[in-house]
Amino acid sequence: MTKGFYHQIREAWKSPDLDVLRKRMTDWRKTDSIVTVDKPLRLDRARALGYKAKKGFVVARVRIRRGGHKKPRPVKGRRSKRMTTRKTLKMSYQWIAQQRAERKYTNLVVLNSYQIGKDGSNYFFEVIMIDPQMPEIKNDPAYAWITKGTNQKRSMRGITSAARKSRGLNASIGRSPKVRPSGRANKNKGK
Repeated sequence: MTKGFYHQIREAWKSPDLDVLRKRMTDWRKTDSIVTVDKPLRLDRARALGYKAKKGFVVARVRIRRGGHKKPRPVKGRRSKRMTTRKTLKMSYQWIAQQRAERKYTNLVVLNSYQIGKDGSNYFFEVIMIDPQMPEIKNDPAYAWITKGTNQKRSMRGITSAARKSRGLNASIGRSPKVRPSGRANKNKGK
């Protein structure tokens, strides 16, 4: 059976040419941390997540520093228990990348994102964003939902796919979905 074009791209990304990828990441490190790109690098993944090559769609490449999330040591007095500088962040790097892109491009809304590489010090993501004011988006029935006010600032409110996964709300992880606000409160809701 003949496989399609997107299948071939997906298979090529399973074992990428490391020399080419390393050269790309070297170039990406020299640019700004958030840059718009003309077209997605992983076209198969972008299309699967809702990207279309039409007006109103923007793809941004985001660079995130790897490592622990350390906060500065307090200058004023604290008891020793509160002097800690380590912080265990519950957010994934992908969610952080989406938030940074949404903060930079305030007129755009994050649709989804995917990882395109990582090296010793950085993660690289491509974030698919939509301009809800464009008539091409407003008139497209598949994307008109994003123009509503309830769907603005999606990554800040934690309702993108990566954010829901970090919050433990994805049922597809293999365990039962997390019940909000809590099991006890949800059990008593019907009474």
